[in-house]
Amino acid sequence: MKVNVGSTDRVIRIVLGVAIIAWGYFNQNWLGAIGLVPLVTAFMRWCPAYLPFGISTCKTE
Repeated sequence: MKVNVGSTDRVIRIVLGVAIIAWGYFNQNWLGAIGLVPLVTAFMRWCPAYLPFGISTCKTE
């Protein structure tokens, strides 16, 4: 897998993932589990949704 998530994109994904999980926890809603998706893609530094569009937010190719 080629890395296609840059550092700024990664920080945004981590913040959003934690925020969604916290929202689900405080509202006692299982939909907060959706927050795992941005967290996993941030830590893997690879987003499958970027592939069909050829998007890469990394500075290095």
